Amino acid sequence: MTEEQFDVVVIGGGPCGATAAWDLARAGRSVLLLDRAGRIKPCGGAVPPRLLEEFEVPQSLLVARARSARMVAPSNRAVDMPVGEIGYVGMVDREHFDEWLRQRAADAGAERRTGTYEHVERDNGQGAIVCFRKDRGGAISKVRTSLVIGADGARSGVARENIPGAERNPCVFAYHEIVRSPKTTPQGFDGSRCDVLYQGKLSPDFYAWVFPHGATSSIGVGSANKGFSLRGSVKQMRSELGLDGCETIRSEGAPIPLKPLKRWDNGRDVLVAGDAAGVVAPASGEGIYYAMACGRIAASAALGFLATGNPAMLRHARKAFLRQHGRVFWILGIMQYFWYSSDKRRERFVEMCADRDVQQLTWQAYMNKQLVRAKPMAHVRIFLKDCAHLLGLRPAAG
Repeated sequence: MTEEQFDVVVIGGGPCGATAAWDLARAGRSVLLLDRAGRIKPCGGAVPPRLLEEFEVPQSLLVARARSARMVAPSNRAVDMPVGEIGYVGMVDREHFDEWLRQRAADAGAERRTGTYEHVERDNGQGAIVCFRKDRGGAISKVRTSLVIGADGARSGVARENIPGAERNPCVFAYHEIVRSPKTTPQGFDGSRCDVLYQGKLSPDFYAWVFPHGATSSIGVGSANKGFSLRGSVKQMRSELGLDGCETIRSEGAPIPLKPLKRWDNGRDVLVAGDAAGVVAPASGEGIYYAMACGRIAASAALGFLATGNPAMLRHARKAFLRQHGRVFWILGIMQYFWYSSDKRRERFVEMCADRDVQQLTWQAYMNKQLVRAKPMAHVRIFLKDCAHLLGLRPAAG
């Protein structure tokens, strides 16, 4: 039997892997996209308009457009943050969004297969041999490839096997329920608004969310505390918002990484990307845009590797991503460390969200996916207010 061979095998068909496979296939490379069947990541589904433009995603995939967010403090004080004229928060349903991305990669020439990654083997031939099972308990299938891109999630089997230290990357555990929801409830649910709840009773170290998806909503929570009941927290939110009687369509749980890995390649023939590389924004947990950006960067590094045969080209992926987004990740990491550490600080954080400078620069940074440098004095004011709130020296400004 002739051995199958591909230029690249992409493990994982989420936004990162599907984007990498799409870019590689469009560049004329032979690509196998291997994905497990029926896997949907717990995710609020928020995407900025920039994602649609940058990755050529049609508006039809949006199930809702949120025009505001509400931050809720431990005291139940709520601060509304309207998006204003600069855009909206697009909402997608990962079940349909991810499948559309995978099919687009296949339409561009990538070969799609359903299966579970097992391990990589090597022999005297060139490249790596990817071993996977099409069915649980079934026989192992093998294909040879010049490069493996691991985009198989926060607990990536590819990363654990091939990248030293990957198994020690810290994670938040997320759980959500997709429910069929009304437009509003007397208890305060609003199907046109994203709610972010900074309350220790719902999450001792992260946050909880209610994100509208048109006729449905994602109600979820994250925490790194293994003893904390994520399901119990979601049940409490649903009860308090008058959503406990709504039909539950599906529920999902998964780990979300807290910081990028120190190394993304094995110096030979393996590169990891997306959640597998630890690419999720700290504080917010936002991952879809960054996953797709990372998939595109991984594809670019892969093309350089395939063209030259030089494994050093793979190191460019991590460098390029951090050059573009590292400063934002650093700032968000500091925010999470300070503001999520206690309900007292969470209360002050929500107070800060009432500030007009904070709201404007937050939304501009979200829409553009970079720090806003156009208004340096606004940054100075925010820094001073931030210090004052942290020290408890002043009440919030409107």
